[in-house]
Order: sequence, then structure tokens, then C-alpha cells
Amino acid sequence: MGLTSRTVLLLAVLSAVLLFVGTVWHWPRLAGRGWRTVSARVALLLATQLAVFASVGLVANQAFGFYASWADLFGQETEQGVVVDHAGGGPLRVLDTRRVEGGGGRPEFGGQIQKVAVNGRTSGIASPAFVYLPPEYFDPHDRARTFPAAVVLTGYPGTAEALVDKLDYPRTARGLAEDGRMRPMILVMMRPTVAPPRDTECVDIPGGPQTESFFAKDLPAAVAAHYRVNRAPGSWGVIGDSTGGYCALKLAMHHPEVYGAGAGLSAYYKAPTDPTTGDLFHGDETLRNEADLRWFLKHRPAPDTSLLVTSSKVGESNYKDTLKFIELVKATDRTRISSIVLESGGHNFNTWRREIPPTLEWISGRLSGR
Repeated sequence: MGLTSRTVLLLAVLSAVLLFVGTVWHWPRLAGRGWRTVSARVALLLATQLAVFASVGLVANQAFGFYASWADLFGQETEQGVVVDHAGGGPLRVLDTRRVEGGGGRPEFGGQIQKVAVNGRTSGIASPAFVYLPPEYFDPHDRARTFPAAVVLTGYPGTAEALVDKLDYPRTARGLAEDGRMRPMILVMMRPTVAPPRDTECVDIPGGPQTESFFAKDLPAAVAAHYRVNRAPGSWGVIGDSTGGYCALKLAMHHPEVYGAGAGLSAYYKAPTDPTTGDLFHGDETLRNEADLRWFLKHRPAPDTSLLVTSSKVGESNYKDTLKFIELVKATDRTRISSIVLESGGHNFNTWRREIPPTLEWISGRLSGR
């Protein structure tokens, strides 16, 4: 049974309840001072607390998608993406398909989600992703139609499945398009951790994973080679939360010729250095500086792109930094800035669910193509 299985969660909760009831029921019998009764009391208390802790942890993981499997939880996931058959096929292969929740079984009515494997020909990175195709993509009367596309990134560690199942990007996009609030759009949903378990912060690491090149060159090329994506300049956008939000802003700023718009939900503005990232820059001060988005705005030509940042007055640690970032962008002559500032909201899925619909509307209005 997998880590995210409901059966595992139900068993953990049931164990916690039974241990609690058993502790209360047997406590009078274990009131003695002998080593056996004391040991029994300690064992019951420890078992109950462990069961409660496991239940709370599983509930949190189900809600926020921190870990996808037991191997991911215990740090045993070291694979560099998925295995790609180089003997045939292109840089993207479809591995599986599924319907959009609430959209019916036929893709021409509800759209379709495809699990794919992307093989980066420039970076050498291979990574899985989920691609949402809107219902209009399957319209037999509009087979030549092309669509704008947006890359959607999780935080770290994050799982791509959370973008589909927890944050409801496909269902939200379909509903907004049906209401006429956004254009039909292809969404490419994945986590920025394309070289697990390392947090590369979407940096081209000297002698290491070339993550920025993967997202700036390989991913758009692979998707455009397989799907009917509009190839006009400014037809791609990028959205992310937390680490993915930082990556989204950086990709739009560093590569405006690819990404005409970037939205950072609860983003930060400088790549951290910690045990999850390791040494990202290897002494390269230019690389380090350019990974600081505020330094980039002050010392590099303003990129011709549109940015959206989000925060909360209460509950988000990036609020003051976000206000400063907005002022820096406003002082440029080419970069455009928008924001969503909530009165309160933490760094969590519930907050991002409140920000995703207006973010999709915003990015839809800033991409070229039909």
C-alpha cells in the first residue's frame, strides 16, 4: 500500500483510536509500581502517540503532497527522472491518460490529462509531467487550432500529482474556460525537482544538472513537437508556488523570448543555499547574482515580460519582500508587474487555491495565440 493510499490513512487513524481507547480501558489495571506495569504504561503511551503522529502526518501529506511514496519519504528516491527509450520516438512520450474530474469520460467534453515522459536533449534531464489538454483540443471541426501553453510548477519537494488532485489546475482551467473567463490553454504540470532528491532551484549548476536549460529550452521544444502549441513569441507562460514560484519568475525574467508571463505564488526572490540545494554556484558570482531576482532587476536590462506575484498581509513571510520586488519592477521601463495580496493566508494549498483562478485568468490574458 502506497504512502498516499487512503487505506493506509484509515488504518493509521483506526490504530490511533483503538490504542487510545485501549489505554484508557486498561490504565486502572496497570496502576501498579512494578517494572512490568510501568513498562506496559510506557509502551501504550508511546504506541498511542506514534499512531496519532502517523495519522496527523499522513493527513498533512494527503493535503499538501509533500511526499509521493515511501521511498520519497525516507530519502531513497535517487532516480534521475524516468527511463526514456532512445531507440524510437521523440523527446516526449505519453505513458498514460486519464479524464478530468467532473468532466465526463469523453475528452471532447471534459478534456484529458496525459502522463508523459520528457527527455531533455540539451540538458540531458529526463522527467515525468502531466499535460492537461482542454476539450477544445479534441474538437474535430478545429483540428488545426493551436493553443497557448503554461508550465505549472510545484514547490519543493512537492509532487506533480498534487497539481492535478489537490490544487485542481485542470478542473479549474476547464471551468474558467467554460465561463468565458480564460482561453482554453494547455497546462504542463510538473515539479521543479527534475534531479531528485536535490533541490536545484532551477539553476544550471556548474558540473551538475542543467535545470534552467531544461525548462527554458528542452521542455517547450518537447511539448511543441508533440502537441498543437502556438509557436508565436509570447505564447508560453509559467506558474509556480513557493520554490516553483521563484522558478516561474526567474524563467520569465531570464527567458522572456520563451515565457511571455510568469506568476509566482508565495514566491521568494533569491535562490537559497541549504542542505537540500548543496552548492548551486561553485564560486560563480555571476551565476549567484543572476539567481537573485532583485539584483537582476538592478543590474541587467529589464526583460520584456509580465510578472504576477502573490502574498498575504498576515501569514506569509514574503510580504515585505514582495512589496519591495513590486517597487523594483515598477521602476523598470519594460517589465510589467501585477499582484494578488490577501488579507490573510498561510504558505499552503488552501491559500494557493484562492489565488489559482485569478492567476489563470491573468496569464491567459497575457499570452499570444488563439
